[in-house]
Amino acid sequence: MTFGPMQVLVVGFQEADFRGEIAAELSRLREHEIVRLVDLLVVRKDDEGNVTAVETSGLTTEESVELGALAGALIGFGAAGEEGAEAGAIAGAEAGEDGLTPLAEEVWFVADTIPPGTTAAVAILEHRWAAPLRDAIERAGGTALADAWLHPEDLVALGAEAAGA
Repeated sequence: MTFGPMQVLVVGFQEADFRGEIAAELSRLREHEIVRLVDLLVVRKDDEGNVTAVETSGLTTEESVELGALAGALIGFGAAGEEGAEAGAIAGAEAGEDGLTPLAEEVWFVADTIPPGTTAAVAILEHRWAAPLRDAIERAGGTALADAWLHPEDLVALGAEAAGA
């Protein structure tokens, strides 16, 4: 199985009003093979500081094992070369098989960073649409030199900076 590029998206909600719209949009994007939800962690801290968390994944167990093996191999390779890659792949596959998701241990970190009365969502999204483009670039002998998201706020800041110069 081939995985597309992945993005970590963190969203805060001051006054969360969840009506199913976000879940419906994620389902639509998955149905059209635009994105796949690898992992989603939603953490709510009430006004008294009590924390509740919900985590879900759009991966099957088989996909989770494969992604765990791939991530583990890459981390292991970075730490100890080919020998580390093999050990990392085994450890990552076992973690995926046990149902451990990438954000499983982030609950308390997220809870510590958000103020009472708020909700935060951390999602890992796989951009499925980008995999065929990436493959075509590789077949043509190209490699990515840089990538970044450009937001409207970035353009506003650029305009403000240009006006001040």
